[in-house]
Formats: sequence, C-alpha cells, structure tokens
Amino acid sequence: MHSLGPQWMDPQYLLTSFGSQFFWFSALIVFIECGLLFPILPGDSLLFAVGLFISTGQVHLNIVLACVILSAAAFLGNVVGYEIGRAVGAPLYERDGRFLKKRYFDQTNAFFDHHGNKALVIGRFVPVVRTFITVVAGIGRMDRRRFFTWSLVGAVLWATGITLLGYFLGQAFPVLQDNLELAVLAIVAVSLVPALVEYLRHRRRVHAMADETADAVEDVRGDR
Repeated sequence: MHSLGPQWMDPQYLLTSFGSQFFWFSALIVFIECGLLFPILPGDSLLFAVGLFISTGQVHLNIVLACVILSAAAFLGNVVGYEIGRAVGAPLYERDGRFLKKRYFDQTNAFFDHHGNKALVIGRFVPVVRTFITVVAGIGRMDRRRFFTWSLVGAVLWATGITLLGYFLGQAFPVLQDNLELAVLAIVAVSLVPALVEYLRHRRRVHAMADETADAVEDVRGDR
C-alpha cells in the first residue's frame, strides 16, 4: 500500500511478513501508539484490518478474544503513558524533537481543556491526540481512578468498535479483501474528522474573539 505510506504501515504487507504473529504485532503497535509517544503508527487501520482478516479466515482467532486483547493493549498503553507523564512531567513537554513536538502537547492540552473527562474517550479516535492525551493527563496529575475509568471506556469503544467494523464489513462485503487500501484510506479519513471539526471550531472562536476585541477598540475610540 505504497500510496498511503511506507510498507510497515500496510496491513497486508505486515500480514505477509509476520504470518501467524500478525495479530500480536498489531496488539503491540496499539499498545505503543497509546502510551509510548510514537504518534505516527497505523492504529486505526490495523484494528480494522485485524477484524477484516479474522472474518476472511486469514487470521485464526476468535473475534471476541481479539477484541478483548486489543482493548487491553489500548488501555495498558494509556496507563503507561499516564505514568510517564506523571513521573517525568514538564521536561517532557519542553522537548521538541522529531516525534515529541511541543505543538502536539499544545493541541492535545487544548483538546483536553475543551472536552474534559470525555476527551479520554473522544481522543481515542483522533490521531496524535490519542498518543499524547494520556501523557497530558499524567502531567496534570488527573485523579487515577477517574483516568482509569474513562480510559477503559475509550479503549473498549475504540479497539473493539473499529475491529468489529472491519469484521462485519468483511463478512458483508468480501470484495473489501481485494480493496483493502481503499477501505483503510476511508478509515484514516474518518479518523481525521474530529480533528478537522476541532480545528474549525478553534478558528471560529479565534475570529469571534478578534471581532470582539475590534469592537471594544472601536468603542473606546468612540468614547474619546
């Protein structure tokens, strides 16, 4: 799937390369993306592909067990990310490297401030945000019980939901097996919708504040 990125982001290539270990490699990728600060990983597409490959018999694993394991990997990744943020804190934010960029933290922090607790659920479906939101929660020392509860809800909805989507679509439309690239492209596009919505809302708020400031300035000038 070269048109979507390097080979290691192509589920079909990974299935061919890892064979019977493909599922466990996918679970590892989900864990890393959700907690170890590597945001550019194919989490959404791998979850969808796992469900699709199980439905077509290319991966021999019970779909319920697969969903449980993937949800656990997503949740445990969040726990690790939270503890990293809680332990390391501000120095992690100040680092502006190749993968850890301050703007990622700033975007995630704004997302968290806007959505509150439910950000841990909604953020699961937003690339980059799902990687950094748990670290931001740790840096802010969010209550552990509250964090674990909402993270678990988000992990199940994300990992189980997308995996089941691939599974049932694979059963209903076997042709997807021959058009996996298009299906994954659609999943990636849909996953970017929340980020686009947040961007547009942010622009509206910025423009509204600018208009209010301009009106205030004009009022002051008028009083003079």
